[in-house]
This record gives sequence, C-alpha cells and structure tokens, in this order.
Amino acid sequence: MLKRCSALVTVVGLLMIGRGSATMPAGPVIGPALSGVEGQQPPGALALTLPNKGDSLKFAVLGDFGTGSNEQYQLAAQMKRVHDVFRYELVTLVGDNLYGSERPQDFKKKFEDPYKPLLDAGVKFYASLGNHDAREQRYYKLFNMDGNLYYSFKPSLKHSVRFFALESSYPTPEQIAWFEKELKESDSDWKIPYFHHPPYSSGDRHGSDARLREVLEPLFLRYNVSVVLTGHDHFYERLKPQKGIVYFVVGSGGQLRKGNIDKNSGLTAAGNDQDQSFMVAEINGDEMWFNAVSRKGQVFDSGVITRRK
Repeated sequence: MLKRCSALVTVVGLLMIGRGSATMPAGPVIGPALSGVEGQQPPGALALTLPNKGDSLKFAVLGDFGTGSNEQYQLAAQMKRVHDVFRYELVTLVGDNLYGSERPQDFKKKFEDPYKPLLDAGVKFYASLGNHDAREQRYYKLFNMDGNLYYSFKPSLKHSVRFFALESSYPTPEQIAWFEKELKESDSDWKIPYFHHPPYSSGDRHGSDARLREVLEPLFLRYNVSVVLTGHDHFYERLKPQKGIVYFVVGSGGQLRKGNIDKNSGLTAAGNDQDQSFMVAEINGDEMWFNAVSRKGQVFDSGVITRRK
C-alpha cells in the first residue's frame, strides 16, 4: 500500500430496476430500457433489455471473482445462460482474479473450471490486475495479457471500440504516459478504460480513490472517455455521471460485502450489495446498452449510454 501511495504521489506531481437490492432508484437515469431481446418470454426466462443486434460489439464485465466458492460457480452458470441468448465475445476482468494461493490447481478451480463453458464457446477473457493478484498473472495465457501489466486492444476492425487495461495498484509515471499516448493516438469512437481501483465508489470499505482520480480523470475528459469499468468494492454500483462520464463498480463476481453501499454518498445511480453479479453490454454506433445480472438471474439495472463527443 505504501508503494502504491508513493507511486500515486509521484504521478500527481506530474434498465429495469430489480427487487431486493440496496440503493435502488425508481428507474434508470442514463436512458430507456428495451422490452426484452426476444419479446414475450416464458416465466423464468432472462429479462434482458438489450438490442442483441448481429453486427454490434457484445461484452461482459466481471471483477473480484476468483474465490472458488459455490457462489462464484453459480454466477458463472448465469454468465453462460446469458451467453446462450446474448453471444458476447469477450469479458473484461477488473481485477482480483484469484484470492489466496495461485498454484496451477488454483487457476483451474478459481478460473478454468467455473468458466469452462464460456472458454469452450470461444469467449476471451482480458484481465487487469487487482491488489490481490500476483503480477505473474500477466503470463497466464487465458488472461490474454501477453506478459504486459497494462495494455490496450481493439476487439475487431469493424467496431470503433478500444479497451485499455490499466494496473491501478502501481500507476507509475511510465504507465500514465503510455496511457495518454494510447488515448491520443486512438481513432476509436469508444475508448473504454478498465482497472481495479474505482475513482468513484460509495463503498464503506474502500470508496472513491481520490488520488487515482486526480491522475486519470483529466485524461478521461481530454480524450472523450464515456465509460469507465472498475472493481475493488465488493458489490455492483453504477455511479451518477461524473463530469459526463459513467463509472461502474463491478466487484461482485465472487466476493460480496452485503450492506456496504453507503446510501448517503449521493453518488449512486443504481446498486446491488445483496448478491453476486456481473454486467453485459452492447455497443452499436454511439450507444452502449448495459444489463447487470445477479447470481439468481435477475436483471436489476439496465439502460443505454450515449457516448461523449
């Protein structure tokens, strides 16, 4: 932690709302939800509110997941269930990919086994590292980091989207300089950073990382970032737009801190600290649709974000 704070000081010098969740608004504040991807659905079906267009970019977001617990496996089953009707091609991992030991058998139990149906279906997982993750994870083939602590990638040439995976535990000046160069040189309409520590969060345990925000937010604003994906606090939260940017905390993939969202923060647009969850999203043109899905298969937050220009 001291190393991380020191690095930060150095750099600074340079849409359907569900039941049973904590901090739930009456409806989405970003944009309207659709009636469902397949119209009338039978009881028990996933009530996804996504366009599910054939030519859109579809992806998922997962964080703080590698526990090996029954809850992690149950949520992984819901991820496959969603994939069966909404064929997302990649998953962005916002850190704390494994808790505890990181032996080969741990990678199997905490990653390969729960997500085997998705891996077998060709879904790629792109990791960023959290404070619980050994840096050697960057060499693990299925995390697609290619040995890099931070990196960017464009899923396909037909989509004007580029993702930027950052290492937020040690945001060195070299990394920040690299990030700005990547943002500046990218001609993608959507520039989506994802990393572990949230610049904005209502978490009682961790909350907003103000020092990291001082470093990164000016770059987000300067280069028209519209959406930021993070974890670390063990719940789901969509923040009210901050300076026109929508921040998500999706630290609910395996770990969970019930009752940890501070209802008095004034930051929360929607949240769930009562069940494990993940998020799926779809980008088509200037719009990004999103659904947050719980371990029990409930879509408890949904909406559409129009990108900044």
